[in-house]
Amino acid sequence: MAENSNTESLYDFEPYEEKSGEEYMCEAQLAHFEKILNAWKAELMQEVDRTVHHMQDDASNFPDPNDRATQESEFSLELRTRDRERKLIKKIDEALTEIDAREYGYCETCGIEIGIRRLEARPTATLCIDCKTMDEIREKQMG
Repeated sequence: MAENSNTESLYDFEPYEEKSGEEYMCEAQLAHFEKILNAWKAELMQEVDRTVHHMQDDASNFPDPNDRATQESEFSLELRTRDRERKLIKKIDEALTEIDAREYGYCETCGIEIGIRRLEARPTATLCIDCKTMDEIREKQMG
């Protein structure tokens, strides 16, 4: 996806290079993740704006019921996607709040470090890999 604006894309980031003896979630690491999360949020917000404009511009009252049904189906799919993105924006905001509180990067279940690479892959992660694995196993067992 080409980006014409001055904002940085979520995909433009270099992996964080940890320095020897560097403390986990030091200022540089927090700034790295804040930048990633803000870029991701900006991209999602652009998608929301695009959807609103698309639905306003393309909303037509087709005389043919099939055309109308197709359009309604497309709009419904787009709205479901935007709803998932809205929930993701909420998670991003929660992660940014954790950064501000200097609580970002630690497992909410056991309190250990989630890890730089895991957070780069999933910046909104709240569980370490072990707790997430156990969570998924419990989820499968329950149904």
